[in-house]
Amino acid sequence: MFLAHAFGERYDLPIPLVLFVVGGGLVVLLSFALVLRRTPASGDELGYDGDSPATPTRGWGALALVVLAALTYAGLAGSQDLEDNIVPTAFWLLVWIAVPLTCGLVGDWTRPVNPFAFLARIADISSVRRVVLARESPLVWPARLGWWPAAMLYAVLACSELVFNATATQPRVVATGFVVYALANVAAGLVFGASWLQRGEVFTVLFSTWGRLGWFRFGAAGPRGFAGGLRVPFDPSAGRVAFVLLLLISVNFDGLLATPAWDELERGQVSGDALDLFRLASFLLLALLIAVVFGGFATASARSGRHDVGPTAALAGLLPSMVPIAFGYLLAHNLQYLLVNAQLLGPLIGNPTGRDPLHLPYPFNDALDPNPTFLPSAFYWYAGLVAIVAAHVLAVVLAHRHLAARAVDDELAQRSEYPWLIAMVAYTMVSLTLIAQPLVAETSAADAVGVLPSGPAGPVAAAALQHGHHITVDAGR
Repeated sequence: MFLAHAFGERYDLPIPLVLFVVGGGLVVLLSFALVLRRTPASGDELGYDGDSPATPTRGWGALALVVLAALTYAGLAGSQDLEDNIVPTAFWLLVWIAVPLTCGLVGDWTRPVNPFAFLARIADISSVRRVVLARESPLVWPARLGWWPAAMLYAVLACSELVFNATATQPRVVATGFVVYALANVAAGLVFGASWLQRGEVFTVLFSTWGRLGWFRFGAAGPRGFAGGLRVPFDPSAGRVAFVLLLLISVNFDGLLATPAWDELERGQVSGDALDLFRLASFLLLALLIAVVFGGFATASARSGRHDVGPTAALAGLLPSMVPIAFGYLLAHNLQYLLVNAQLLGPLIGNPTGRDPLHLPYPFNDALDPNPTFLPSAFYWYAGLVAIVAAHVLAVVLAHRHLAARAVDDELAQRSEYPWLIAMVAYTMVSLTLIAQPLVAETSAADAVGVLPSGPAGPVAAAALQHGHHITVDAGR
């Protein structure tokens, strides 16, 4: 039996939860005091969104395309049981969670191996365009589109994971999505060329955005070092702001779904087919709330520092400080889910379709016995605590750099930092509360026991990938 996005056993904190939450807020407050009089380094904030489009090489790109084709075949022709087919695990565990986390740590290493970007690149051919469009050069990317295609595609994926997970985790559905999106990239590459990769192709934009945190730049703008890419501001457009905010909104909503209070609300107030509609409406309301709240604090900071910018530009200037927060919460909320369910990959690689085993040696066969409790609950709690607090401290440093650089004098620079500091401290406390709720709930863990199908990949069925339904497994069973 395995976990979804919850803890396998209750962990009694050594001090009351409120002290952990308040302590996290005080750490962020202290970090502000330390950087308050620091002069930002010269050369910060030059240009906008310096990420170049993904440039997959033909060798790696072709290999990635073969892997995509194999996964598509497994999803369409293989078993439709989640515990038997590799496709849901490969996409929702690796592509959706593991790859963003690695990009946030080391940088966007995915550029050479993005199969969708590769398809768009090879479709960008003047001779074909001359026949189809009666022109050789790609169409100019419409300014009104901005970054909205990538933002909307990300919103669809996030809602698929969090709202419509019962459908979105079916192997045939995932594989069909691969086919549809592959064809869309061929068409977009033919029509718009490289512009599609920079502002439309969701995985290129997603991984490059997380990669701004990573230590190695891999050719992207910004100096080498952790968060070096965040020295380059985001494009101050509504679509780009929406995309980055969605990174934060999706992980927050995921955490909200894991809380006992939310689970009780859904069980008591919503049932049947109305659940998906309720969650979708809640996701949209949360998105609106976060945009309004952070937009308001960003505007207050800009006005206090007399930046002479509108609300969108004010929020865009502070977006780099929000990326570490989103990453910290992504890591804290998914660490256990990733480490536990990654053990399923061995048997799934040995039988990717669930019907035709490849007869590979251990650990790529059913002899593998995954261990869901190889790390104690305390480890995940403290790792999440450190990740969230460290992310908020880094956010304070990045916000200080931006606000100090934009203000006309030191006094206005200090004044402009206070509204954003209030937002950071409050958000730290909210984040710690959300991440702790599934762990320190007053109710017994046995009240939320979920029994998953047996077999080497059983956790992927029923809960692990459908982790919008957060199930806690009693460690004593």
